[in-house]
Amino acid sequence: MQSNSGRYVITFNGEIYNYAELRNELNKQIRINWRGASDTEVILEAMEFWGLVNSIKKFIGMFAFALWDRKENKLYLARDRLGKKPLYWGHFNGLFLFGSELKALRAHPGWHPEIDREALATFMRYNYIAAPRSIYRGIYKLPPGSLLTLVPGHKPEVKSYWNLLDIVPAAVRDRKPIPEEEWIRETEDLLEEAVTCRMIADVPLGAFLSGGIDSSTIVALMQKNSGGRVRTFSIGFGEDEFNEAGHAGKIARHLGTDHTEFYVSPEDALAVIPKLPQIYDEPFSDSSQIPTYLVAGLTRRHVTVALSGDGGDEVYAGYNRYLYADKLMQCLNLLPSFAKRSLASIITSVPPDAWNRLSGYLLRRFRMPELGDKLYKLADVLGVEKAETYRKLVSHWQRPEDIVIGAVEPDALTLKDAEIAGIKTVLEQMQLLDTATYLPDDILTKVDRATMAVSLEARTPFLDHRLVEHAWKLPLQMKVRNGQGKWILRRILSKYVPEEFLERPKMGFALPIGAWLRGPLRDWAETLLDRNRIAAQGYLNYAPVKQKWEEHLSGRRNWQYHLWDVLMFQAWLERWM
Repeated sequence: MQSNSGRYVITFNGEIYNYAELRNELNKQIRINWRGASDTEVILEAMEFWGLVNSIKKFIGMFAFALWDRKENKLYLARDRLGKKPLYWGHFNGLFLFGSELKALRAHPGWHPEIDREALATFMRYNYIAAPRSIYRGIYKLPPGSLLTLVPGHKPEVKSYWNLLDIVPAAVRDRKPIPEEEWIRETEDLLEEAVTCRMIADVPLGAFLSGGIDSSTIVALMQKNSGGRVRTFSIGFGEDEFNEAGHAGKIARHLGTDHTEFYVSPEDALAVIPKLPQIYDEPFSDSSQIPTYLVAGLTRRHVTVALSGDGGDEVYAGYNRYLYADKLMQCLNLLPSFAKRSLASIITSVPPDAWNRLSGYLLRRFRMPELGDKLYKLADVLGVEKAETYRKLVSHWQRPEDIVIGAVEPDALTLKDAEIAGIKTVLEQMQLLDTATYLPDDILTKVDRATMAVSLEARTPFLDHRLVEHAWKLPLQMKVRNGQGKWILRRILSKYVPEEFLERPKMGFALPIGAWLRGPLRDWAETLLDRNRIAAQGYLNYAPVKQKWEEHLSGRRNWQYHLWDVLMFQAWLERWM
């Protein structure tokens, strides 16, 4: 689209939720000959009047756009503050490419894709490729909250207009002793505003409802502000340990939504796997990509836009690992090095499946799924410096250079970086690192690609930047209390559903991948893990893959995540290279 004056031309992906207010603000100050009623036109005219950076700072929404300034002969690329919408770019041999999808860049005859082995190493560690890299050498992800400027004949310049590593320390320093009820009221008001502005749509609208704290809170506020029954959607599984559908249905009935649920069979889930390399465009192996795609497909049959609870865990400290890591670091600080090594040896002297069986004899409140795998991860952490604790906890392949041939793993953010930024507690340091890395590169990537694949628009109220900034001003005890995260969200949700609905263990959006690899997926996996195939490709060392595959098949260890990383890379390689 072109601005009225003809100075600016834009290509835009996303939604600006406050565009009507910005349009009214512009109308009070200048006369504009509006040609339509879209947010894209408002973006252009805002930039004509306020300038590029000042306009971006006014936008509330999710966006990625490219703007050509005919007057200054400059190209600008911009991405939203939290990284909800993707934007890739590359600059080589006089050619500058950009797009929302890597497959669009691949269409250009002037670019010959090569795999970035360092990026592949980050994938094997995290199950996603960490920004700013992509799987291809020389192609980058524009970081969240960034603006790229390109002047022909010069190198691209990337600068932040909103940087989490600056925002968070400033918010923490600004914490004030405010009564709890006032914090709760402020949070609910901001969240309600974030929800209602995302409910404005000229197409059918609904919400994902898992039955957890995050999605239930979003749906409760949607129903409160809706003139009719909100459409809600969830999926269930036959295996009890993976199934949340019953609880989601209970929440839906209490709130009075128009609820649809769909029970997924193993055949439904397995049918998605061949589509994953096409959907995700680069290697991506968070296995919850499968149920995310399935619930998106179910939802798209009925609505075009869906609100989700994504971001609640990062913003309000909901992940169990925050609580475990915080307690763990307090304990480890009391132990000398030899005691840590001895404890690690004791843990690893017992096979993981034996630890899993032991978990069944514990009181229900102390039971933990996959206890053996978690204890073995603890053993890994016992021998590292504090700064590396976060990376150890979130890693799959602990030494990705051992599996990726010729790779040198790039530097990554550590707890030390968060500490230097002014965040003192391990729990909040992990929150900050998750929000800067795991959230945009895993969670938001997973949801964006799955929903876009079925032409569904997903909106995330918890990632309204005003709410994120406010959440970091909250004292930690407003988020974590009595051994539970998201304390303030629980207080808000308790106004809308009974307290007993909130007292249940946190569940992930998981599938029995480990069992499937020993069963219905075994033939598919063995084809991709064939020694000759891996050797001919030249990217992976076969020996560590073979060892984990054999141990997994024997049942001695559950290597489902490590193997899924390798399999998703192999499947992607087969499709694209």
